[in-house]
Amino acid sequence: MDALCNAYSTASDDENGDEKVVLAPSKRFKPETTMRIHSSPKFHPNRSWSPPKAAPVPGRYVSKRERAISSAASRVSDPSSSSMVVTSSAVGSISESDVPFEILSSLRHQFKGHAGQIPQRLSKSLHSHTNAVNSIQWSPTHPHLLASAGMDHSVCVWNVWSRSQQKACIFNYHNAAVKDVRWSQRGLSLLSSGYDCSSRLVDVEKGIETQLFKEDQIVGVIKFHPDNENLFLSGGSKGFLRLWDMRVSKVVQEYIRGLGPILDVEFSLDAKHFISSSDVSRSNVSENYIIVWDVLRQVPLSNQVYVEAYTCPCVRYHPFDPFFVAQSNGNYIAIFSSKPPFKLDKFKRYEGHGVSGFPVKCNFSLDGERLASGSSDGCIYFYSYRSSKLLCKLKAYDQACVDVAFHPIMPNVIASCCWNGDISVFE
Repeated sequence: MDALCNAYSTASDDENGDEKVVLAPSKRFKPETTMRIHSSPKFHPNRSWSPPKAAPVPGRYVSKRERAISSAASRVSDPSSSSMVVTSSAVGSISESDVPFEILSSLRHQFKGHAGQIPQRLSKSLHSHTNAVNSIQWSPTHPHLLASAGMDHSVCVWNVWSRSQQKACIFNYHNAAVKDVRWSQRGLSLLSSGYDCSSRLVDVEKGIETQLFKEDQIVGVIKFHPDNENLFLSGGSKGFLRLWDMRVSKVVQEYIRGLGPILDVEFSLDAKHFISSSDVSRSNVSENYIIVWDVLRQVPLSNQVYVEAYTCPCVRYHPFDPFFVAQSNGNYIAIFSSKPPFKLDKFKRYEGHGVSGFPVKCNFSLDGERLASGSSDGCIYFYSYRSSKLLCKLKAYDQACVDVAFHPIMPNVIASCCWNGDISVFE
């Protein structure tokens, strides 16, 4: 028995077997099929979530212990805890090579600051989401791409003007409905948040989740810091407002006031302040509906900004002038001064559209001269920013139009999304 144990021990652990061990060649020759199995992963596509392993040295014997450790490691790896989780299903291309020349020419000419015609014609209809779409945003660095976040747990990236396949990527890394999605200024990175109490950063080119930011609340809204691409602000269902630093994956500041669920946040142009809008249904303190915060000191600069008994699902700063607007559930948009004491303009409001409890959003045009809003009747309403006059309305859907987004370069292009899951682009 001792001789047999010694023979097997030599065959398994020694590379240059002894001449007296006649069984060693046959015992070594048998695992060659296993060695071929271990070299095959280099041919697998990059969609595998496990990190790539170095290929074995040609001719090297892989011991039973090494095989067992490798197999165990692959079994215990958990995609939800990995920082490099592939969760995308690529169905098209994100490249602009398939975009028509006339569109590329328009994208490469900077029209920022120039007024364009009000969009009138349906250009593209994008279908993939099976439930309501909560948020859309054009990429600021790759303006042929549009991102959307849906109640069907998915985030889609659209190559809007592609001749072959407009749906470029589908990301299903969230475990519940997705509330918000934002493009990063640093290349093709996409941040999203939702009902799974997390915000997730994904590399769109590689199709991998690169960072996970867990919270103890549903994360309803996220916004990148305008001057520091490593920072983003999150607001959630428990009323917590948190400033995250992606370099350390930690909260670096927290803004506490005992608020209800956060409905929206918006940074000021100089990034020194931000506005929060919340639902204060837990109390009758309407003075906390809209608060202007000091980013560095973590204190409110003003409350009692808006004291009417309506929640505001959306707040937006004007791109140039010292004003901000708030979409009210009273079926109008209110306008405020963005300088202390942040007063409401009681003589000016944008009305005609409906909100009716939907999370309807609004946005300013590139030149700041028009304000577009979704509506519960499925239309897009265009207002003159200066006079608050209704310029026109555009019928887009049979159900509520939830979000609208002007294109970052072409002033006559706007995207919108619907409560039934449809996304449209108008020119």
